[in-house]
Amino acid sequence: QVQPVESGGGLVQPGGSLRLSCAASGSSFSLYVMGWHRQAPGKRRELVGAVTATGRTTYGDSVKGRFTISRDNAKNTVYLQMNNLKPEDTAVYYCNLLDAHGINLWGQGTQVTVSS
Repeated sequence: QVQPVESGGGLVQPGGSLRLSCAASGSSFSLYVMGWHRQAPGKRRELVGAVTATGRTTYGDSVKGRFTISRDNAKNTVYLQMNNLKPEDTAVYYCNLLDAHGINLWGQGTQVTVSS
């Protein structure tokens, strides 16, 4: 079974940058819709952004202009570049993939902490 695996989380100061990666196995990676979500303590999981198989991206309002999603199909990897990070970006970040059959798979999450 294809399972997304996130990496790249950590501690960063406000105003700093961080890049998360999400790798997923499978020869059909280029066909998946790949998404990033986050969940802060005591809050609901929210959409950060997503990228379609054709490369079209969409973002949540709170990250527009600061975060960028990209994909490298040759490496079966999707990236989340996060710039100008704020304390309110602190959360566990999850990667998910949606395949052509409508199956939605989630990674285990990676912690991002923005603090001075």
